[in-house]
Amino acid sequence: MKRFAFVIFLLTTPCLLCAQERTVAPTWLHRNVANVPEKSTDITTPSCHYKPLFGAGDSETRIVRSVARFGEVTLDAGGHCKEVSYPAEEQIYYILAGNGDVSYGGKKSRVKKADFMYFPPQVRHGMENASSSPLHFVLMGFDIPHSVTVPEPPAKLQIANANDVRLESVSGHPKSTQYRLLIGGSKATRDKIDCATVVTSLFLMRFAPGGTNFPHHHDMAEEIYLILDGHGNIVAGGGQNGIEGLHPSGPGDAYFFRLNSTVGFYNTGKTRAHILAVRSWYPFPKLRYGK
Repeated sequence: MKRFAFVIFLLTTPCLLCAQERTVAPTWLHRNVANVPEKSTDITTPSCHYKPLFGAGDSETRIVRSVARFGEVTLDAGGHCKEVSYPAEEQIYYILAGNGDVSYGGKKSRVKKADFMYFPPQVRHGMENASSSPLHFVLMGFDIPHSVTVPEPPAKLQIANANDVRLESVSGHPKSTQYRLLIGGSKATRDKIDCATVVTSLFLMRFAPGGTNFPHHHDMAEEIYLILDGHGNIVAGGGQNGIEGLHPSGPGDAYFFRLNSTVGFYNTGKTRAHILAVRSWYPFPKLRYGK
């Protein structure tokens, strides 16, 4: 009789655990560009639309540390974004589609698909679209610790096109994945542009059908993957072999990986897959770059 009364008590008592909020932060985040609503930010105008994927404007900011913002910008035909500058934030733009004009310290440069460019702190910059088609680009921003000495900003805009960067293999990863190394740190020498402070690597990955970059992790860097085309399984938060954390993904899917989260990709399609990836220091390695 006592056992029966205890069972009735459990069935009729509100679930205390169900009512509690989750306090353990996730090790990775997933967003899809198509499902993310627009948010107003300091660059938005009636013709400049921003979708926050990670960082500022997103609903989950607890685990995002070095990344100030990461999102997609759509600039209407004939439109413009507000010019901005930040005292302690470096930014990168990557053009997904369209043509336009970017301003850098008052000087304008033409941009086209697959162009990527670097904006150091304190330099005013913005984007215009004088064409008859929309302009789409990825906006990436990264916080620079106040204790870090930032080099003088380049006098000219640092810009290049991804198609002009050679494909190559990277040590420790299989040859089924080829890399275009776009932007690296100011003390690096391997990338097309080496002038960043917090960003340690911006790169494009090209996966052959059935290819992978081997699941791995980073103990001093956050990383973001944005799938540009193709389909496969993102590895996020899995175990030693990465198998436990497989997530079917396609174009527009974006993933943020915190420190030590398993990260990787398996191309399950019959065509090549391309991923834009960026990695940034956290915590910042002061012994190498700080005062």
